Amino acid sequence: MALQIIGLTKKFGEQTALNDINLTIDRNEIIGLLGPNGAGKSTLMKSITGVLKIDEGQIVFNGNDISEHEILSKKNIGFLPENNPLYPEMFVKEYLSYVADLHKIEKGRVDEVIELVGITPEKSKKISQLSKGYKQRVDLAQAILHSPDLLILDEPTNGLDPNQIIEIRNVIKEIGKEKTVILSTHIMQEVEALCTRVILIHNGNIIQDSPVEEFKGKFESLEEAFTSYTA
Repeated sequence: MALQIIGLTKKFGEQTALNDINLTIDRNEIIGLLGPNGAGKSTLMKSITGVLKIDEGQIVFNGNDISEHEILSKKNIGFLPENNPLYPEMFVKEYLSYVADLHKIEKGRVDEVIELVGITPEKSKKISQLSKGYKQRVDLAQAILHSPDLLILDEPTNGLDPNQIIEIRNVIKEIGKEKTVILSTHIMQEVEALCTRVILIHNGNIIQDSPVEEFKGKFESLEEAFTSYTA
């Protein structure tokens, strides 16, 4: 298994953001992580990536407890947060080369990933000069640069036009053939196009964990199912 979450609970003061979460996610799965705003999705993703300290429970990634093996775990996880934390005054290739240095990756990988996410024409521009969609692509590039075993994407197609969305979907599909991907999105078309399994969080609890078709069940659409489960 790639990722195992055991009894994960996270509180902020009196508020319980995650309540006894238990999950097993295998290799080569593309998981749709769904839930209303404030459901606990971001808290779960940040706990897996080590951004948030684990209060109760355990997260095991590739056989290692991430609290005990933080550096090793982070080396094998890629994360694209919802609001891309980029350096606006750096040039695109300069920034990705900087990220490559942090991961001790050969520079040839930078050009490979630039082409993969479709930002070759923009690589000599400052990040501040890019459109929102291209900034999103740069952030995706940094997340996959080190070929992580686990890729966590928070709204990866946010700000992209329809053509760009299809291109990024194809990139994610290719990654999902060899890696584990957790995709958090409010766009149900993304889930139908990419995911085989849905995990639905509501009020800090997992209320559905099933294949996409089973999640949809008797409903006309995923949107209708989502609304019914979280009403």
